[in-house]
Amino acid sequence: MLLKKLFRTLLKYKAQFISMIIMISLGVGVFIGFNMEWYSLEKNTDFIFEQTGFADFRILSEKGFSKGNLESILAIEGVQDATRFLSVNTTVKGDGDVIALTVNENMNVSGLYLVDGEPYDEKSADGIWLSDQYAAKNDVHVGDEMTLTYKMITVTGRVRGLVKASEYLICVPDETQLMPDYSSYGFAYISPAMMKKAIIIDFYTQINVKTDLSKAAFVEAADAALHKTTLVLSKEETLSYAESMGEIEEGKVMGSVLPVLFLAIAILTMVTTMHRITASEKTQIGTLKALGFHDKRIMRHYTCYALIIGLIGSALGIGIGYLLGWYIMNPNGAMGTYIDMPTWNLYVPWFGWVVLVGINVFLTVIGFLSVHKMLEGTAADALRPYTPKRMKHLKIEETKAFKALNFGTKWNLRDCFRHKARSCMTLFGIVGCMVLLVGGLGMVDTMNAFVQSFYEDAINYEMRINLDGESIKNDEAAALAEQYHGDWSAMTSVQLGDKAVGLEIYHVENDRVRFLDEEMNFVALGDEGAYICARIAKEWGVHAGDTLSFSPYGSDEIHTATVAGVTRSMAESIVMTDGYAQALGIDYTINTVYTNETDIAANKHILNVQSKKAIMDSFDSFLELMNVMIFLLVLAAVVLGIVVLYNLGVMSYTERYREMATLKVVGFKDRKIGRLLISQNLWLTVIGILIGLPAGVGVLKYLLDALASEYEMKLVIGPATFLISILLTFGVSLAVGLMVARKNRHIDMVSALKTEE
Repeated sequence: MLLKKLFRTLLKYKAQFISMIIMISLGVGVFIGFNMEWYSLEKNTDFIFEQTGFADFRILSEKGFSKGNLESILAIEGVQDATRFLSVNTTVKGDGDVIALTVNENMNVSGLYLVDGEPYDEKSADGIWLSDQYAAKNDVHVGDEMTLTYKMITVTGRVRGLVKASEYLICVPDETQLMPDYSSYGFAYISPAMMKKAIIIDFYTQINVKTDLSKAAFVEAADAALHKTTLVLSKEETLSYAESMGEIEEGKVMGSVLPVLFLAIAILTMVTTMHRITASEKTQIGTLKALGFHDKRIMRHYTCYALIIGLIGSALGIGIGYLLGWYIMNPNGAMGTYIDMPTWNLYVPWFGWVVLVGINVFLTVIGFLSVHKMLEGTAADALRPYTPKRMKHLKIEETKAFKALNFGTKWNLRDCFRHKARSCMTLFGIVGCMVLLVGGLGMVDTMNAFVQSFYEDAINYEMRINLDGESIKNDEAAALAEQYHGDWSAMTSVQLGDKAVGLEIYHVENDRVRFLDEEMNFVALGDEGAYICARIAKEWGVHAGDTLSFSPYGSDEIHTATVAGVTRSMAESIVMTDGYAQALGIDYTINTVYTNETDIAANKHILNVQSKKAIMDSFDSFLELMNVMIFLLVLAAVVLGIVVLYNLGVMSYTERYREMATLKVVGFKDRKIGRLLISQNLWLTVIGILIGLPAGVGVLKYLLDALASEYEMKLVIGPATFLISILLTFGVSLAVGLMVARKNRHIDMVSALKTEE
């Protein structure tokens, strides 16, 4: 009997049950999906770091390291393993692509992960182990011959294997390019034997080290072992590790914001809806009690509704979560275009299952408590239909302003005060919808402004010529810049405190490079001081007029610069003019020329040429991926708004069923009653929008600070974002209001009014 009633009740309240299942599945799906993304990324990156022996520290020197230097590092207590390492950008003969050609003496440190072909052979005289991503984009196969050139050196060999490498987990030429472009840039490994054959001598500019020592302890030990100050980068300061860990941290932040919002709305909606359903079933509960059913059996029966909703919603939510996780975490998905990993397995964090169990237990308890309240008293008490609590006369009702309001306004105001939980839930749903819309569309505005300012406007050149700083002299580099009517820069790393930051020295005469201040306005570099990026200014608490001291690596010399201003920059760097650098006595080597000339002649001092178009193309890929994510976010916001508002609208209709029947009896038309229902929704929508607009801006500001601080973006939200967010929210509210308002045509006045209050 109770089993049949279970299905009848599910059918009777199908709209409410379906909406609750949708809300739970959405909440669980977003929670599982977002947390699965960062956790799976963590597990898969840990796998390749472990398989390839990703180094903890990198010691750098342009003069190179001898075998004796390597032995000195290996002798340091706490060092587990080390290798000499070399990586140089070479050009593929015939098509001009750039390959980061790498040589490694010990594959247990910073090694390879074989995807296809022959295992790495350290004695191979002609073997090339090529990035599988580059090979796929350029139709290169195992066995094909490749010729790579570096300065006057040519290396020819055959592709013996296709590989992945943790050192090139994010394969970009430099920090100006956000997304990898494997059609024009990749990496390859050759053996030390092949390098020696090509250049006769052993030359390695890095020693990569595996150790558990802290950076401070290792730097001190390395300097003592090598008898000089060295440039040491920890793995946290390398692009591959820093960016992949940054993605994981960003995922954790996202997983603690949006999923919590979805889950909170889903659970709160469930609480209020279950209470109203059991309230509507009060007479049925009383009948069962009068027929002799024990309270425990009745409670089990009605508690099953909450359990069924929780289980079905959780099952669907897990499916949605896996789909969302797979969409982001697959080789061809959003993350696959950025990070080059060998495995893309999906993992749910342990707390995800705990939360799922907790949600179902909580929903079951809510169902239990809802029916328990209806069973209080005798069967006769339970048989009386549910009546809303009596409203106390509010003081505001005695005011002239309230008395001057029309009937509909007074009626809706009293209803809002009587059913505070429902009104608050409606408001919460609208605010949540607005936060998602403003946050998602605002991110598009911010990114578009970022690209426009940092790349379209600040990059005022067509070609970037990278020079060989070892062979070219400054006067030759300056003459080359003058030949191409360009500007030049000298870039190196310096030690600021215990970390490495970039030192960028510019000579700008032709406006090829521009600089942005904190307000995203262009600022001309002057010879009166250095300009620091916003991250350095924040970390060191330095402002314009203060001084900042740094020292070149390999030297005990300290330079103290006056801070002339704070700029926004992609790289963590100190920027100054060549005139100010000369005034401080800083030695530098020009290594980059910026020009609008596109016909660059071959020159033994030119390493490679990078076009502005190549940089912008990488951003186009990034923006396309982001736009897809924003579309999904906006779609989720609209679905959230529709489901929450419809569910609560139906609840409002059910709670006011008798009141609307009374209105129909006294002569109110269906259209008039419908307007009363819609108007309350619109009031709450207006209030929700007023709260949601600043809340959305605040959430976006928090996410930018937490997720994209390294890009030093400025929050930008255009009028169109606010307008679209408002119109979409209003549209959803109005559409749902119209759907609910149509129900008043089917009110049975006789059955509604024959019961006593």
